[in-house]
Amino acid sequence: MHGLPQNPGVPAASPAPQVSGDLAWGDLAAALAAGWRDFLAMPRFGLFFGGVYVLAGITIGWATVSGGNLTWLIPAIAGFPLVAPFVAVGLYEASRRRAAGEPLTWRAVLGALKGHGDDQILSMGVIVFVAFSFWMIVAHAIFAVFVGESGMGRDPVAAILTPAGLAMIGVGSAVGALMAFAFYAMTVISLPLLVERKVDFLTAIIASLAVVRRNFAVMLGWAAIIAVLLFAAMLPGFVGLMVALPVLGHATWHLYERAVD
Repeated sequence: MHGLPQNPGVPAASPAPQVSGDLAWGDLAAALAAGWRDFLAMPRFGLFFGGVYVLAGITIGWATVSGGNLTWLIPAIAGFPLVAPFVAVGLYEASRRRAAGEPLTWRAVLGALKGHGDDQILSMGVIVFVAFSFWMIVAHAIFAVFVGESGMGRDPVAAILTPAGLAMIGVGSAVGALMAFAFYAMTVISLPLLVERKVDFLTAIIASLAVVRRNFAVMLGWAAIIAVLLFAAMLPGFVGLMVALPVLGHATWHLYERAVD
């Protein structure tokens, strides 16, 4: 019995990826070193995507402050790193092309957002947007529970230093950390996988979760490195993200290559 004929214009789907369970701490250092080399070798891509990320951060901060509602500023800044993996899709493609010796053109790198003639990466983009929106709703709900009636007043710093404000920060940080790690586990491997192979986004998410589960300590360490570097880079007016984002983006690609056969 013959199988159904394939459309010659549509790439065949890749088999389910096999993931590694033996990542070591040295792999993180090697990935960072490779990410730094990629950034230096093709800075135009890194600075472009880093600039897009910085502009997005400044826009979010400006919109929040100009709207007169500072209660949204802290969760917006805290949740901002959630969109970094999607912004880094072009960086994954740049690293892939450099390693494969393929031409590094703007059309090819920017075209990575289209995926392999399907909507799988765009579907992940929708998930990124939903995750960020959900975090904002949860954060605002936590604010309403702890300081909703009294509000921030004229001195937001003083309001945060009250017992209710400190409790809000503690609960919000714990909830935010759990949500951020869950989102990280879903995307850290899935987006590079979607760039390289023709798989559906659910298969990619399952592979990403499997890598994190099988290498939990190392992948938790990678999450901590990403969080610390991104937040530190955000302090000088987001400018540090011009370097931190591309280096981490390129490094994530190399860690993906180590984690997925």
